[in-house]
Amino acid sequence: MNIFDTIKSLSKGIAVLIDPDKFKTKEALEDFLKKIKLTQPNFIFVGGSSVAKSDFDQCVELVKKIIPIPIVLFPGASHHISNSADALLFLSLISGRNPDFLIGQHVEAIDELEQMDIETIPTSYLLIDGGKMSSVQYVSGTQPIPQEEISIARKTAQAGKHLGHKLIYADAGSGAIKPISSSMIKALSTVRSPLIIGGGLRSVNSIQEAHKHGANLVVIGNKLEEDIDFLLDLKNYMKA
Repeated sequence: MNIFDTIKSLSKGIAVLIDPDKFKTKEALEDFLKKIKLTQPNFIFVGGSSVAKSDFDQCVELVKKIIPIPIVLFPGASHHISNSADALLFLSLISGRNPDFLIGQHVEAIDELEQMDIETIPTSYLLIDGGKMSSVQYVSGTQPIPQEEISIARKTAQAGKHLGHKLIYADAGSGAIKPISSSMIKALSTVRSPLIIGGGLRSVNSIQEAHKHGANLVVIGNKLEEDIDFLLDLKNYMKA
């Protein structure tokens, strides 16, 4: 399966983000994964801002063992790569100006990455203000694009496309108070690159709005950690 082509073809895609740091025990993660398996999202994303290499690898292996769904890596650092996954979003944080997250971490990862048989997708990563400081903002030392600065966000994504990036991932951050606005999603969709939206999506309505305004794929994380019953709402939405 070509992951990029699959994302590009979606209009109501759902991915579940798993942050290994959010699970204190292997048993807790296993229980969570078994429930996710019943929902059958399009993808499982694995990533976090400060996950240890051993925890990251163990999580990917466990996901692969339990859930027969494509695994996409959403790395927060150079060591967040695994040959057990199906694809890697090679994220460049172009909304910020920290060279370490524009190219530095990528250089550190390349020796290991070139030994792997994994689909690598060059991705423009845009951090959008979600109403609180996110872990990405803290770790990267970069400022998010304000929600009202729609033109800046669109131009930034357009520049990423000219740099050769194939995907746009706009993220309000883990635990965002508010999701990315419909007007910004609509503007980003005019760049005509497959669009992933994450952060602050806590209702079926917010997911529906993101899809309606141009998101190919939405990423759900914190909401499921807080309310596992939301899986049933997701399943019904995907069936509909």
